Amino acid sequence: MSLEDQLKKLFPDHQPSTEKEETAEISEHELFVQKEPMICKYEKRKGKPTTIIAGYEGEEEDFKLLAKEIKNKFAVGGSFKDGEIIIQGDYRDKIMQFLQNKGFKTKRVGG
Repeated sequence: MSLEDQLKKLFPDHQPSTEKEETAEISEHELFVQKEPMICKYEKRKGKPTTIIAGYEGEEEDFKLLAKEIKNKFAVGGSFKDGEIIIQGDYRDKIMQFLQNKGFKTKRVGG
């Protein structure tokens, strides 16, 4: 007995729809690209290397989305705190290249 037959026995009054449901196309959120460069700096916090990205002038929610995108792309841990993205490890070069590909200007600070 197939699954379809079992469902017909359970729900005899149900009429399956023949129309295909149109999936809503998710458009990528457009980030505010600013004229001033974003600052990408390296620090050691509690003896561990961290990359800090600061200087975003757009909405805080957009910056949080950018932080999430960076963390997913490079498979690293990090957080968003006080208007800064804090990434665990020294990923300055990779992050700067990623941001430049997205249209942001970047400035390397520290080391």
